[in-house]
Amino acid sequence: MAKSKVAVLKVRPETILEDIHRLCELAGIKQALDPSATTILKDNISWHFPFPGANTTPWQLEGTILALKAAGFSDQSCVQNKTVVTDAFKGEDLNNYLPILRKYGVPVLYNFKPEDMTWIDYKPRARMHVLDKIYPSGIQLPDYFFGKNIIHLPTVKCHIYTTTTGAMKNAFGGLLSTHRHYTHSWIHKTLVDLLAIQKEIHSGLFAIMDGTTAGNGPGPRTMIPVVKDYMLASADQVAIDAVAAKMMGFDPMGLEFINVAHQDKLGVGDPRDIEIVGDDVSGESWGFKVGDNGASKVGDFMWFGPMKRFQKLFFHTPLVNAFIFGSEAYHDYYRWPLKDKKTFETWLEGTQWGKLFGAYRRGESDRIARAKPSVSANG
Repeated sequence: MAKSKVAVLKVRPETILEDIHRLCELAGIKQALDPSATTILKDNISWHFPFPGANTTPWQLEGTILALKAAGFSDQSCVQNKTVVTDAFKGEDLNNYLPILRKYGVPVLYNFKPEDMTWIDYKPRARMHVLDKIYPSGIQLPDYFFGKNIIHLPTVKCHIYTTTTGAMKNAFGGLLSTHRHYTHSWIHKTLVDLLAIQKEIHSGLFAIMDGTTAGNGPGPRTMIPVVKDYMLASADQVAIDAVAAKMMGFDPMGLEFINVAHQDKLGVGDPRDIEIVGDDVSGESWGFKVGDNGASKVGDFMWFGPMKRFQKLFFHTPLVNAFIFGSEAYHDYYRWPLKDKKTFETWLEGTQWGKLFGAYRRGESDRIARAKPSVSANG
């Protein structure tokens, strides 16, 4: 398999928009995308609350928009999805996306709104590992995604079910409907199937990953934020996830979703076959560990433990609402007010990235992070 390229840069709040511009150039964004197609920005809202490390950062979003404009990709849109435990409208507001999207005239669409897109049947050309069995009546995808470029905007963080989560996992919310929880017992191969589908329906694929503050612990929500000052970009979704996993301290080929995608030749997961451009990260190994929390223990029991055989009964009856309520109660009414809001406030006041986030909140980000002079808001 030919080598894949991943760009990695050590970045600073004062120059972050210029840093993202350089990162995208190093990773070959212009060559990865179709200039005649619309480019979808697929941000990542793992939790509607602005917990550091969990969600696409405002500078990641703004820097991507500017880098695209500089490369000649002015036709952009942002697509949001909802999950059973996150609110897309709350998330885009609390994470400061809306002022940025309005500033640059990027429309926001919602894959759960019939007026924005329709879910249609799709028969993949690639051999599916699990999706055809999970959805025996047919795989459905949003029609809006076909024939368009997509840029995934994940963060560097751990995940309770996949160890790490990044570019490959970011397709999960956009391409699968709200019945995504049916796939959790087979989540690794689900991500591989989704990457195969993406390669069939999109005109170009790219990922820009934010590791300015990375998430250690039982992600994607209840984490320990760790300032790392890195960002990554690549046209290879497998390779960027592999490099991020290695930087976190995990063996990329020991992660099933990376290994299977590598074996299926959907990308390069073996670090020996990945060319890293930009900064030297060969010594980066952060010793991250996933661990467990209350919600993940319930999930382990339901999706991977003794209750796995009863999933059909559980998820196709009102019993599923008990799981949804339990997760919402744990995260939004226990973790956030009693623990994680304080963690957010400490990060907001005590770190450079937190102060930049605060500047975006106040509409003062231009005083800290400045774009390249040749790129304007109007393109």
